[in-house]
Amino acid sequence: MTRRTIKVSQLARVEGEGALYAQVTDGKVEHVELNIFEPPRFFEAFLQGRDFREAPDITARICGICPVAYQMSSVHAMEDACGATVGGALRDLRRLLYCGEWIESHVLHIYMLHAPDFLGYEGAVDMARDHPEALQRGLRLKKAGNAIITMVGGREVHPINVRVGGFYRVLQRSELMKLRDELAWGRDAALETLRWASGLSFPEFERDYEFVALRHPSEYPMNEGRIVSSKGMDIAPADFEKVFEEIHVSHSTALHGRIKERGAYLVGPLARYSLNFDRLPRSVQTAALEAGLERECRNPFKSIIVRAVEVLFAFEEALRIVENYEEPLEPAIAVAPREACGHWATEAPRGLLYHRYDLAADGSIRVAQIVPPTSQNQPSIEDDLRDLIGENLSLGDDDLRARCEQTIRNYDPCISCATHFLKFKIERREGDQPCDPS
Repeated sequence: MTRRTIKVSQLARVEGEGALYAQVTDGKVEHVELNIFEPPRFFEAFLQGRDFREAPDITARICGICPVAYQMSSVHAMEDACGATVGGALRDLRRLLYCGEWIESHVLHIYMLHAPDFLGYEGAVDMARDHPEALQRGLRLKKAGNAIITMVGGREVHPINVRVGGFYRVLQRSELMKLRDELAWGRDAALETLRWASGLSFPEFERDYEFVALRHPSEYPMNEGRIVSSKGMDIAPADFEKVFEEIHVSHSTALHGRIKERGAYLVGPLARYSLNFDRLPRSVQTAALEAGLERECRNPFKSIIVRAVEVLFAFEEALRIVENYEEPLEPAIAVAPREACGHWATEAPRGLLYHRYDLAADGSIRVAQIVPPTSQNQPSIEDDLRDLIGENLSLGDDDLRARCEQTIRNYDPCISCATHFLKFKIERREGDQPCDPS
């Protein structure tokens, strides 16, 4: 019997702390684990008993890279519970804020975290010596995304201008117009990024994912839509927990998501793009096709191209909103609490993000449920690794290990976001019961 072990003790160039363990016996991949060992942070428990208006500021702290996604999902879920709908310019500003997050998050991943894999560098610092213009372009693009978040959200990280019902401060048209020139440059630079990314070399590797993403009647999805899949699913966010479930696995402090009837599924850029290609502006569709993509993409290594497509879209969408912006009369609509349950899903850079809140009559949060993209994608990551290892056993250990790390980084996993789901259960034997607090 021959046994081969692939082990990565610390994953580099991902947000959070994790590791990889894989075992091959007699040419067969027997075991693959994406180990997440960050301590759980219990955000759902922190929210219990808090006023519903506090949720956006608390949930933003779940992630420093995608705080907007958590804020937007929470405010929409609260408004769903309270029967409120935000429209007009306030809705546009929310979408603009999401554009800023997509830009800064995708660009960070494309240039700093993922491109070094394709170009053969240990990291962005090494890559910068030979590709200074590309890195400079990436840094300026990311800065443009941060500028949108700062303008609309009040600061770059953990925005403070977001509230249930809208914003704390209304923006003047003259303020937003200050973004226009840089957004116009960013649109051109994003197109150059797409062309640059499409010129990288990609392994021949495709998988039969069940794609899951939001779909909106007329827009490329960010804040709103029904949850659809490539295998015919079409449900409202309120039905998420009827169709999806989370299970605990021994090697991870994050729960793993799966479709109850079918198992693993994929959320994120590949899913969004493949399920919503027809919702992209015609100019972005043309650019994607010219970059070598088809209307659907099932090669996870090409996710870097799809992210570049979404960066181009986000700049075009941001420009459209800024140029057509008309100041709302008020920064927010009134939202009165009531006893109800609110559900919502938005599209974080890494994929579908689901929130549910049960509210008491006074607006206090009884129960919070948050399902982030990385938890949902972990079974697919492990499936990708299993297939990739099986197809590349001829590679030496170092090369195979590097290819496995690249496979994980295809997902841009936000491991910290996925660590607040641990369910704690203790079984006590008779005679070992806790004290009665009464």
